[in-house]
Formats: sequence, C-alpha cells, structure tokens
Amino acid sequence: MIRSHVLICGGTGCTSSGSLKIQEEFTRALEANGLSEEVKLVQTGCFGLCALGPVVIIHPEGTFYSRVEPKDVEEIVTEHLLKGRVVERLVYADIGEEEVAESIANVSLNDTAFYKTQKRVVLRNCGVIDPEDINEYIAMDGYQALGKVLTEMTPDEVIQVVLDSGLRGRGGGGFPTGRKWALTAPNKAPQKYVVCNADEGDPGAFMDRSVLEGDPHCIIEAMAIAGYAIGATKGYVYVRAEYPIAVKRLQIAIDQAKEMGLLGKNIFDSGFDFDLEIRLGAGAFVCGEETALMTSIEGNRGEPRPRPPYPAVRGLYDSPIVENNVETFANIPQIILNGAEWFASMGTEKSKGTKVFALGGKIEHTGLVEIPMGTTVRDIVYEIGGGIPGGKAFKAAQTGGPSGGCIPARLIDTPVDYDNLTAIGCMMGSGGLIVMDEDTCMVDMAKFFLEFTVDESCGKCTPCRIGTKRLLEMLEQITSGNGTLELIDEMEKLCYYIKDNALCGLGQTAPNPVLSTLNFFRDEYIAHVVDKKCPAGVCQALTNYKVVADKCKGCTACARVCPVGAISGKVKEAHVIDTSKCIKCGACMEKCKFGAIIKE
Repeated sequence: MIRSHVLICGGTGCTSSGSLKIQEEFTRALEANGLSEEVKLVQTGCFGLCALGPVVIIHPEGTFYSRVEPKDVEEIVTEHLLKGRVVERLVYADIGEEEVAESIANVSLNDTAFYKTQKRVVLRNCGVIDPEDINEYIAMDGYQALGKVLTEMTPDEVIQVVLDSGLRGRGGGGFPTGRKWALTAPNKAPQKYVVCNADEGDPGAFMDRSVLEGDPHCIIEAMAIAGYAIGATKGYVYVRAEYPIAVKRLQIAIDQAKEMGLLGKNIFDSGFDFDLEIRLGAGAFVCGEETALMTSIEGNRGEPRPRPPYPAVRGLYDSPIVENNVETFANIPQIILNGAEWFASMGTEKSKGTKVFALGGKIEHTGLVEIPMGTTVRDIVYEIGGGIPGGKAFKAAQTGGPSGGCIPARLIDTPVDYDNLTAIGCMMGSGGLIVMDEDTCMVDMAKFFLEFTVDESCGKCTPCRIGTKRLLEMLEQITSGNGTLELIDEMEKLCYYIKDNALCGLGQTAPNPVLSTLNFFRDEYIAHVVDKKCPAGVCQALTNYKVVADKCKGCTACARVCPVGAISGKVKEAHVIDTSKCIKCGACMEKCKFGAIIKE
C-alpha cells in the first residue's frame, strides 16, 4: 500500500540541474531500505520556484525540499520516509522569523510569499500530477469539459461561453479568443484546422514549455473543444524542437488520448471527429507570428504573409484556422467547467483571468508565476519575486521581450494588464518579465534585444531586414562613444518608419525596446553621446577603471592578475591603472578584496 508520494520536478530547469539523477538515487535508496512498495516516485512538471531547484515535495506532509543534490537523497529516505523526521536543512519555508522551528514541515506551500498571492488556473496541475499518466489528469477533472461540450452544448454555445468569459489571447496581441473562434465558425469550408502556437521564442520565456511539460492533456482537451466549436476535425501543435521534454510528453499524451477514444473518431459517441499532430519548429523566432507559423507547418521556409486574407478566411493549406497559444488554450477547459462568470471574476474590467509570467533577471526568486490580471509590478517583484539581490535598487522591468518595452521604477505600481501596459508604451507579450537593477545600462539592454531581432528577421521585407540592421548600427555607435544628439533623433525617426512599414509583427514591434528606453531613460542616451560615459558602467568603450587611493592596501593582487600589465605600484602603497594599456576586462575589480577599484 502506498503511504507516501515523492514528487520530483521533471521540468527542463530542474532536469538541467540534475533531477533525473536524484530520481535514480531515490529509486536505489527506496529499494535498499525496503520502501519501494510503500513510496511512489512521481516525475512532475515545473513547480514554479525555479531558483530553488532541483525541487522535491513529499506528500501527504507537503514538505518542500529545495536545492536537493543526489548525496541528500539517502538522508531524506532514511530520516523522513523511514523514521518520519523532516530533514530541516533542505526544507524551503519562507514563513517569517516569528515562526517556531517545530512548524517548519507543516507550513503549506501556498502560504509562502512566492505562492500565496498567486492564482493558479493555467498552472493548476503543473507540479501536481504525473504528466505522462492520463489517469492522473482525468482524476483532476480532465476531459470533463470536452465531454460536457460534446454531450450538452452546441458549437455556438461553446463560443458564447468563451466570449462571455472575456478571455484574450495570451500570445501577445490580446485579441479576444471568442471573437477569433466566432469569425472562423461560420465559414463553410470543407476543411478547417485548430493550431496551437507553442513556438515561444522570447529570450527568458518558458511559460508554454512548462505547461506542455507539466499538463499536456489540458492542451489536447482545449484544442478538441475549439475544433468542435468551429467545425474543425484536425489540429496541429507547433512546438520548437529545442523543447525535447515537452515534445516527448505531448506525444505520450496524444497517444494516450487516442487509445482511450478522446481523440480520433466519434469522440464520446457524439459523432465528432478530431485528430492531432505535432509539428516541430527549427527555432526561428519569426515562426511565432501566425502566418509564418502556417507557412512552416506547410513545409516551407517560415516567412509571414500579407493580411488580408486573414487566417479565419484562408489560412493553413488555404483553409480557415483558429490559432491560439498554449496559455490561451490552457484556460479553456476550466472556463467550460466553471463558467464564464467565474473566469471573468478574476482580473480587471478589460483583462480577465490570470497571466503566467516567466520571472527572471535581477530577482531573488526566478521562476514561473501566475497572477490575477491587475497585479502591480511592485507586488510581482517584491512580494512574489523576493526583491532585488544584494539590496540593489529596482530600475526597470522588461515585458514582452524583443517586442515589448520597459516599465521604469517610477511606474512600479502600474497594474499589469493589456491596457495599462499599452498606455505606457509596453505590451504584455507572451509573458516574459525580466527585472533590471541599478547596474543595468538601458541603452545596452535595447541593443541586446535588437541584436536578437536582427538575427531572427526572416528578411522578407526591407523595413525589417535593412531597417533593424541600421538601427542596431546606430546603437553600436552610441555605446562605443561615437554617437551624437542628431543620431538619437535619426534613430527615433527610423523606429517609427520600421513600425509603420514592416510586414509582420516581428518587424513592427522590433523598435519597441529602443522607443521605450528613449522615452523613460533618454538621459542615459544623452550621457553616452554628450558625456561619453555609461552611467551604469556597462559599455566598455565608455568605462574606465580607477584605483581609489584611500582604499588601496598595496596588496599587489590586482597587478598580479592584470593580463596586460596596466597596473603599477609598490607593496603597501596605492596602485595606479594606466588607462592607455587597460583592456577593461574587469579582472582587477574582481580580485580586489577591499573595494578599491571602481568603474567610472
């Protein structure tokens, strides 16, 4: 009889940190201690708190072990599972200093600062079930929504529920999902398709990947519901090949659903047929744009198409399609089961429900979070994310990746929803949220995202192919100390030209990081071109290293580590850096124990 369940994170983050080795050690240790029949090992999807991985949770106690290493497994098995004594040194318990140590194992994970303000709808099964076992999904009300729509609802009623819920596309554009379905449904074409966009190419974004890894059946169920609503019998999940765990688990889920009659012919004896296939992408960012994605599925080079005609009229294989991203689909089963009013009760007036963010950058708790729409940036950064490491000041948060903009510190109380972000020149995007501290150069940050866009441009249209390249060259001039005030003005004009004339969303949004930083941090651009200085000390061409004489102890450590002999001085006397020789590698600053070397 099973008395304990050991949940081991099997998401990409924890897997890369060695969770598979931990699982092997658990299997060995349980067998050695005669516990194999009493303790069940479950490899789950992402728990969310990626900064503390690899993660292990033991039920029924709910004990959350963080940063577990293979060498810790034997102790967990012998102490916790055999003797009933929690291994306190490995427990994550963000419960506050006032709590007594005896309660450490009894604290609910949902009461910790990272989780308590979250509302898990999309992520409700991630880290909870075995994603490779369809029975565990069914035990969590899985496929009940599909059964309900096929046996109790008409296609029009399904679309009306999605419309009434206020669900908007989570892929970045925020188009109402119900409206998109309603535009496709009346088309009498002999063949229609449902497409799930799981391309997710934004730097730092891993929301869709985590859902596919932790709860793949919810996407299958949602796509079948969409197929019934619009009259489609075929679906494709377009997922990048760099997501091997997601691809593997999704294929297992598809095979299981077919075996149980939840995909294929005459589902639930309703007369409705729906089949599903995976299409692998080669990692081109532009294929996140729906028309380029369709072109890629058809076997051609991923390039966008002019619109109109829109995909609802003529899309994949010249047939009408509905295309939504993973997170959008993941909401559908819960909306059907709980009702439109339930979903609409969360969020704000025009942005209903929750939003999943991949929280990264200069933040204590990197990971996956799901919050009600309207939660402020401050709450995300400080309440959930744990603030900035090292006591550094918050400078900005970048949303929307290469297509988005930055939220400066003075707007940290901005509610995160579609309209509020648009009003300040940002966008929701798919859900990457990168936190930046006082040591971040905003000009360099804009250059980083533009470098990505230039690399990822498909080259089909001139404004994007040539315009983004010229824009990057201008930024490189500024960060190398060769910029002028006139160049800043020219760069801003070029941004608007690209936005107005590029063919697809990639080119149209590529200038956003530049425009956003110009809007909120123009003083940093001016410092780069007028003062020839990088205020954050990031741009090497505009940075000099200097020894602070009062702090220098004359230990000679900096001189010994300098690769070009640019530092001179006698023992126990202040040293000096020859800036004409210095290659600005930073080795001296890293070596100095007294904080005597600064950048200016």
